[in-house]
Amino acid sequence: MKKTTNSIIMYSKQTNSVLVTVTPTYQDSRSSPFENMFVWTYHIRIENKGSHTLQLLNRHWKVIDALGQMKEITGSGVVGVQPSLEPGEDFEYTSETSLTTSSGMMFGIYEMATKAGEIFNIDIPAFSLDCPHIKESMN
Repeated sequence: MKKTTNSIIMYSKQTNSVLVTVTPTYQDSRSSPFENMFVWTYHIRIENKGSHTLQLLNRHWKVIDALGQMKEITGSGVVGVQPSLEPGEDFEYTSETSLTTSSGMMFGIYEMATKAGEIFNIDIPAFSLDCPHIKESMN
């Protein structure tokens, strides 16, 4: 679900009892359109709305540019940690990505585990990466 608040665009999706909200921000000062380098940060909030403690084990991202070229990013945890979330807790972090085109999109999954060892995937909502200075956009 895409939500706009005071020109800030947030994307949210709940899978099972976990809500993931993403807020992407174009980084004007770090981008160089004349060199085909466009940079975004994205802030993620992961909320455990369930009744079991969960741990984020791995991430798997797909990043697609305006030309349809896709890169995949996989790894353990996020920003160097594998956070545990008690019922009602949330975890927030900020990361970044860059493209050689002025727009694109990202989406993915987090692999989560319960204390009992049940492993399942949580969807990261698809979100748009659009340079605000260029009219052409992918989404």
